[in-house]
Amino acid sequence: MPGENLDGVYPMTKHCREGIKELLFSARGVIIGLTGGIAGGKSTVGSMLVERGAWLIDFDHLAREVVEPGAPALREIVEIFGDQMMGPDGGLDRKALGRIVFSEPQQRKRLEALTHPRIFDLYLHKVQAVLAEKEDVIIVAAIPLLFELNLEALFHAVVLVYAPEPLQKQRLMDRDGVSARRAEQILKSQMPMDEKIPRARFVVYNDGGLDETRRQVDALWRELQEFQG
Repeated sequence: MPGENLDGVYPMTKHCREGIKELLFSARGVIIGLTGGIAGGKSTVGSMLVERGAWLIDFDHLAREVVEPGAPALREIVEIFGDQMMGPDGGLDRKALGRIVFSEPQQRKRLEALTHPRIFDLYLHKVQAVLAEKEDVIIVAAIPLLFELNLEALFHAVVLVYAPEPLQKQRLMDRDGVSARRAEQILKSQMPMDEKIPRARFVVYNDGGLDETRRQVDALWRELQEFQG
């Protein structure tokens, strides 16, 4: 149930937990979680939902915002992981950091403990700002690791964008220019897609063409509107 298990979400401050609970029970709009595996088409589906009237908050963008040059989180990352985490422009070298956290689970946990509280605080602020302007709105929060972090209770419902692992691997290699071995490492760091399906309220199967994905998103949008009512 929305808001029930937030006390067990470790990377969230008490202020943030209480704020999100209040939003979920205030009935001002509907807050939907959008997730899927890497290179599975989550951004594509998110864009399609925005075209239909949703308000999108992308956690990847929030994660970048909290480590902008001069931000406290960036300074702490450099202190913990080393000066090589700082790029020549004074910003975070994401590829250097990714090589560490994707291959060493313990290092990934250290990074999450540092950045996640700030990300969730920023998320709460943005949702509050949207709902202060619009009472009847569908907010979609795109979170890659929603199930891995057991964040279902942050939302009224969760949408999963599904793509089979071989297709994810090929898309990741084509998109980011990584090797097959590196793509496999990244995929192994996430929960298998087949384990996510039973945990989602809605599923969009993004393993066909764009027209088929649009057809499913149209049907999803109608369901979200009914869910909202």
